Amino acid sequence: MTDPTTDRTGEPAKPLDLLQGTLDMLILKAVSLGPLHGYGVLLRIQQISKNRLEIQQGSLYPALYRLEHQGLIDSEWGESENKRRAKYYRLTATGRKQLSAETEKWHRMADVIGGILSAVAEEA
Repeated sequence: MTDPTTDRTGEPAKPLDLLQGTLDMLILKAVSLGPLHGYGVLLRIQQISKNRLEIQQGSLYPALYRLEHQGLIDSEWGESENKRRAKYYRLTATGRKQLSAETEKWHRMADVIGGILSAVAEEA
């Protein structure tokens, strides 16, 4: 089994940048596990990925706004752990359906790409 904190050479692994189009799916997954404030979403994704993914706050907040306006997440104001006012996000029923569809699509695509990358040259 490989160590997720090191790369193939044994050097400490640097966090990966997100693939285009995956941030929304990861946010939906994070809030499906329970209500989170904005920065908490970022921390949850980093925690689940064992710090192998790096989410930029400059990308996170516009995505939260977009997902809320699409009706995929809801928000309400509450108090954070440090006693500050924070907006907490939770998944809506529509968001749950979207997450399920996106997850299925992701698994299909990963399977296809994995098959392509596993192809070996044919003997002539």
